[in-house]
Amino acid sequence: MTKVNVQKLKDLSAAQRFALTARSEADLAGYLVKTQPIIDAVRQEGDAALVRLGRELDKATSLTAATLKVSEAEFEEAFKLVDAELSDAIRYAIDNIRSFHEEQLPEPMWLKEIRPGAFAGDRYLPINSVALYVPRGKGSFPSVTMMTSVPGVVAGVPNLAIFTPPGPDGKVDAATLVAARIAGVNTIYKVGGAQAVAAAAFGTETIRKAQKILGPGSPWVVAAKRLLAGVIDPGLPAGPSEAIILADDTVHGGLAALDLLIEAEHGSDSSAWLVTDSPRVVDESLAALPEHWNKMTEQRVQFSRAVLTGKSGGIILAQSMADACAFVNEYAPEHLEILSTRPFEYLGDITEAAEVLLGTHTPVSIGNFGLGPNAVLPTSKGANTHGPLSVSDFIRRSSVGYVTAKAYPQMASVAHRLGTYEGFSSHVNAVSELRDRYLKG
Repeated sequence: MTKVNVQKLKDLSAAQRFALTARSEADLAGYLVKTQPIIDAVRQEGDAALVRLGRELDKATSLTAATLKVSEAEFEEAFKLVDAELSDAIRYAIDNIRSFHEEQLPEPMWLKEIRPGAFAGDRYLPINSVALYVPRGKGSFPSVTMMTSVPGVVAGVPNLAIFTPPGPDGKVDAATLVAARIAGVNTIYKVGGAQAVAAAAFGTETIRKAQKILGPGSPWVVAAKRLLAGVIDPGLPAGPSEAIILADDTVHGGLAALDLLIEAEHGSDSSAWLVTDSPRVVDESLAALPEHWNKMTEQRVQFSRAVLTGKSGGIILAQSMADACAFVNEYAPEHLEILSTRPFEYLGDITEAAEVLLGTHTPVSIGNFGLGPNAVLPTSKGANTHGPLSVSDFIRRSSVGYVTAKAYPQMASVAHRLGTYEGFSSHVNAVSELRDRYLKG
């Protein structure tokens, strides 16, 4: 039997405990070196580099500059290829995702009277152009298309474009095209990996330059975002998948094992931990894993086994649920599932998690595929400072101020005093008798 990684939290030193929180993309040094030439090629050669890299890296030998952008005929073909049940599932999920994200829309502008006659507030406008990255290397992800597209459409971004790798046939996954069209995005480029980030950052003959790029990706994509952060806004850190299943003694370990495999099957670079204070849950989980693996495809078995037997996954036995919750906060996971018949008892102890799914009927699968909240989430401890992808990622905020003649004298007096203290003469002059002279005409 495969030896699953099992750790007892009480036996670990502080350094060993910290090591358990490491992610696969934590050390990007190797990727950064290899990614720079790809970025340079795209910047210098444009479409020609994208075609060459698509043929070399994605094996899309039929790719040409003329076919980099998905055509209307390809959209029409996709709707014929996707069966009615899958189309209905996509529409159902998009309806939920749209309903959720519409609640996040702020008022276009608000103003508050700070002092009599002096007003200040915020104004919200959509970002002009945003690139959406949809990975494909380890599968096809119409769900990511939905999660990235819907909030952008709800926010009113005028120029949304999806970047996704082509298959060996030079085409984009049909369900991804269907999801994009239903969500309201009609521009899709057959470009993936680091070259997609570079194309979005610089633009090419075919591809419009974007101001921001959002969406999860491989370490290659993460590395490219880091290198190009001064050229394009890389958005929240979204790398390989990660999850913690926090389980107490009220659930069967087989259920915990079932959910542990959800994110572990994404790829060998994923991270997945079952954290519990119950030895029984540990034993039942280990016993159930072979049965669950027998019902998975071989590729997903290989991915999840690699995770659960490696440094980035397995089972952690804590002394108490309080200790288990403390470890969750140290880890700051992308996905957290509280598997318990009384999950709300633990919610107050969790402060560092991008997504919290509560109870025995809310597996990560449902969160990923259409409960409503966004499943594009910060990884690699990004939950410490970032939240899930949302409408706010697609809008920009401007401050608005308006001071009336009535409020001006007091405001000017305060500015005059502070400007004088800080030594800014032009600041002071702008609220001095010089201004009064011009205002009186």
